[in-house]
Amino acid sequence: MFIWKEDILDLTHYDILSVKEDASYEEIRASYRAALLESHPDKSQNTSETSNKKFLKVQKAWEILSNSTSRFAYDSELRAKRGEVVTEEDIKLEDMIINDPRENVLEFIYKCQCGDYYLINDLDLGDMGYTLLRVGNKLRVHMSDDGFQASIVVPCMSCSLKIQLLIDADSSVTVDNDS
Repeated sequence: MFIWKEDILDLTHYDILSVKEDASYEEIRASYRAALLESHPDKSQNTSETSNKKFLKVQKAWEILSNSTSRFAYDSELRAKRGEVVTEEDIKLEDMIINDPRENVLEFIYKCQCGDYYLINDLDLGDMGYTLLRVGNKLRVHMSDDGFQASIVVPCMSCSLKIQLLIDADSSVTVDNDS
């Protein structure tokens, strides 16, 4: 026999109000009102503990989602629980500065808000299936057979911020002769 317990489910506030995570304030408010009427103890013939819990969950969901500040914090918490990475910005390889401190190792750097840098080098890219081919003063991205066109999350060397580096097979970077 299967016993259903509502507490086992890990419902989000969006699930409780039956709205999508990108719902507008008006959509959330309309759904809240409908859920409130449906779960209100005075309107419902069912006065069980489960019914009261549902009513309280609807109220809590509205309390969080109706306030933009608390909704932002809640959304950040949801992303963290899901393992989703929040990045400061999306950049392309072409936006990065090329630093050639040692022979045969190219570093790509991008300045962070904190003053330090995001850094990735051609060896890191190689480990991910990307090869950089130098043609004159251009570097072209070559995808190995097992490489994927994707994005790479690059952390700052000092703070907790991250950027999303967008790489595609058509990426190319101009190398200054001074590098």
